[in-house]
Amino acid sequence: MATFAHSIVHTFRTFEQVWEALVVDIREGVLSSRVTVPSIRLTVSKLLKPDPELADTIYNKCSRLSNWYDLIPELFPNTRCIYGIMTGSRQPYLKKLRHYSGELPLLSADYGSSEGWVGVNVNLKLPPELVTYAVLPNIGYFEFIPLGGNLNGVEQAYSPVGLTEVKLGEEYETVFTNFAGLYHYRLGDVVKIKGFHNVTPELQFVCRRNLLLRINIDKNTEKDLQLTVEAVAKRLVDGKLEVVDFTSHVNVSADPGHYVIFWELSGEATGEMLQDYCNCLDKAFIDAGYVSSRKVNAIGALELRIVKRGTFHKILDHFVGLGGAVSQFKTPRCVGPKNSSLLQILSSNVVETYVSSAFC
Repeated sequence: MATFAHSIVHTFRTFEQVWEALVVDIREGVLSSRVTVPSIRLTVSKLLKPDPELADTIYNKCSRLSNWYDLIPELFPNTRCIYGIMTGSRQPYLKKLRHYSGELPLLSADYGSSEGWVGVNVNLKLPPELVTYAVLPNIGYFEFIPLGGNLNGVEQAYSPVGLTEVKLGEEYETVFTNFAGLYHYRLGDVVKIKGFHNVTPELQFVCRRNLLLRINIDKNTEKDLQLTVEAVAKRLVDGKLEVVDFTSHVNVSADPGHYVIFWELSGEATGEMLQDYCNCLDKAFIDAGYVSSRKVNAIGALELRIVKRGTFHKILDHFVGLGGAVSQFKTPRCVGPKNSSLLQILSSNVVETYVSSAFC
């Protein structure tokens, strides 16, 4: 169990890199020198005792795994399911989570926000991609702003409707008024009404409303970026690669402005392969405004920048260094020009850059 799916994935990706050293620590009962925080060393050293039998068990289990498939049930045989928040910006991690989990079911946690709890997953058998949440009407007062296909943040004169006034199949932005102090919040979440549990609506999370990528008349959301990366990532299977993590940036310092996609890969790829992936990314954005703007060069050629292994871990470290909790970290899917510290981390770790020739 973890708050977010990516926390589990991050844990076991780290385990892949350090498992042999961990086995040595367990076998000898001595904490590795790579742990440098004095308070942690003191506490763990009091608990750590030599355990050669456990070390042999872990070593043997890991040695016979095929590309780390089924890692979780091998190490933790009493595990019955994987539970955590798996929607929205966490969805790109599901493929890797399924790889680690083997045949274990993935159960998507309930739907909440910093402002309050919103809904409960009433059908745990649904895969995370299809999960719906029954709104909890006793938590607060809920209203819904009809979007009418408008996800780009442009305000329109839509009045909020109540919990019992939503329509099946329509998309809304959730508005929440809590009981603690009658604060009124627009959550910024786009949800779709998929049905009703008794008389309370069942919501499916679609995406965050805030627009990610826009230069001209193009409008690409977090979901659009996710689908684009997923579509191109399927081609990586032939090269036995995977996208460890990704983010984006709109470069308007150049004329014309263009999209920049940052990828961290699990291994090496040839320049020819990466150029092909870059072209495919450019063509995978199917928003009509983007395609038409690219054809007339109102938007410049997409850039694919490959970063060093561990770059996104550095972003996590930066977040934690600012006082954030690891459990609350979400990889930013678009890094704005004002976020100079993250742009610096990404830019300083770029090892290869490719420019699309898709619309030449």
